[in-house]
Amino acid sequence: MDFTGKVALITGAGNGIGRAAALAFASRGARVVAVDRDASAAERTAATIRQQGRDARAHAADVTKSAEVQGYVKAATDAYGRIDCFFNNAGIEGKVADIVDCDEAAFDEVLATNVKGVFLGLRAVLPVMLAQKSGAVVNTASVAGLVGTPGMAPYVASKHAVIGLTKSAAGEVAREGVRVNAVCPGPIDTRMIHSIEAQLDPANPAAVEARYRAALPLGRYGTPEEVASVVLFLCSNLAGNINGAQYVIDGGRTSVGGAITAVPQAGG
Repeated sequence: MDFTGKVALITGAGNGIGRAAALAFASRGARVVAVDRDASAAERTAATIRQQGRDARAHAADVTKSAEVQGYVKAATDAYGRIDCFFNNAGIEGKVADIVDCDEAAFDEVLATNVKGVFLGLRAVLPVMLAQKSGAVVNTASVAGLVGTPGMAPYVASKHAVIGLTKSAAGEVAREGVRVNAVCPGPIDTRMIHSIEAQLDPANPAAVEARYRAALPLGRYGTPEEVASVVLFLCSNLAGNINGAQYVIDGGRTSVGGAITAVPQAGG
């Protein structure tokens, strides 16, 4: 788990799981490029890393726009000459609504960020890694990519798609020294899950949180740092024979089977 001399590129690095991963990579010696559509959030992450005596750059980009995706890849290679680890993480939860009430524009927004954004990231970063004959990619999927959740159809569809992209990419690049895997978080204590709680009960989101926690085998939400640890493992030499896999990080949520109505399945 030593990333000294390695370069880690992370999207959605301004908050939540992305920020935790950026800090974790840096603590293990990696040089970090923190990407977020919120420029100030990306800079806060990079600044925190630099304050700890590590090397980091911030870059603002909208992952749904091809030119901006190419821009963050160029920023990484211009600064450091390579990309060893790519955490393809940026995503949004969208609005909670049954399919019959789901707005088309809201559906498009979720798919654009969570699916097109991951695709564009793969398309832009993989050529760099193929030229190096080395690299590791981790895409952020979700347990919503494995099971359904009523009221979250666009999100669920997007995360199933991320797992499909992961498997396809893994088969295409494995012989060239590049691995592609996915993490599937369950409910994680980040902005995303609290946004969904507030959507479900604006007057008392704490009650929603209590119900969610009670439904989880561990009785608590996961932490961004717990997800980040798995991301680092998958990018390390310890995971050299792991490719095209999805790692569930949900405290046993999917082990009990079934779906709980409108329970969010990822951390953001």
